[in-house]
Amino acid sequence: MSEASFGSALIVPSEQRFHTDTEWLTSRHSFSFGDHYDPTNTHFGLLLVSNDDIVRSGTGFDTHPHRDMEIVTWVLSGSLVHQDSEGNNGVIYPGLAQRMSAGKGILHSERNDSWRLTGQSAHDDPVHFVQMWVRPDEFGIAPGYEQRDINDELDTGELVVVASGLARHRSSTAIRIAQRDAGLHAVRLDPGTSTLLPDAPFLHVFVAVGDARVGDATLAQGDSARLIDHGGVTLTAGLAGAEVLVWEMHVSH
Repeated sequence: MSEASFGSALIVPSEQRFHTDTEWLTSRHSFSFGDHYDPTNTHFGLLLVSNDDIVRSGTGFDTHPHRDMEIVTWVLSGSLVHQDSEGNNGVIYPGLAQRMSAGKGILHSERNDSWRLTGQSAHDDPVHFVQMWVRPDEFGIAPGYEQRDINDELDTGELVVVASGLARHRSSTAIRIAQRDAGLHAVRLDPGTSTLLPDAPFLHVFVAVGDARVGDATLAQGDSARLIDHGGVTLTAGLAGAEVLVWEMHVSH
C-alpha cells in the first residue's frame, strides 16, 4: 500500500489486494477474507468486505449461510442469479443495485446461469461484480432483500446514492441498509468529467471500471483510496472514463 500525497489517505493498488483463483472464480479482496488474513487490513470504517469477483459461466457460489451482515452486490458486466431461503430470486445486471440483510440467518446462492430463470439459451459470458459487506446496527434482525434499477440516474453522470442507512438519505429512493452510519454511492463518469465526493470521516473509493483521479492521486481500475476526514475531494475520470463505488461512513468498526 502507498500513501497518497494529499492529507490522510491511503492508496491501495489493485495488484496489492489478496487474490483467490480457482477453475471457476477470480476474486480480488480489498480486506482480509477467507484464507487470507492480515491483522492490519481487516476493514476500513464500517466496510468489512469488498470483493471484486469474476465467475465463469454455469458456475458460482452454491447455497451457503450468512448471518448479521448487510451485503450489497453491484454487477459490472454479465448477470448474476440470486436465490435465498426467504424465497427471493432474480437476475442482477449492471445498474441493478441489490441488498441482502442476512439478519438472524439466511441461506443463499449466487450463480452465473441466468438462462435457468429467463428461458434464454445458455451463454459463455463471465459475470463481473463487486460484493461489499457492512455490519448492521443490530444483530438478530429479520432477513431481508431489496433491489432497484438505477441506470437512468447513473446516466446523468452524477453521484447516485445506491444503498444507505444514513438519516439524510431517508427521503431518497436508495435501497435501505440496516446501518445508520454508512451509505454507498456509485457514479459513471465520461472521460475528463468530475464529481465532488461526500464529506465524511471515512470514505472508501473503489475504481471498478476505467481510471480516475482522487484529489491529485491517480487510480487505475481495481485501485482504491481510503480517505479519513477529507471533505470536498474531487473525483475526475481519466481518458477511459470511470465507474466508481464510494462508501461514505461516519464511524469505524
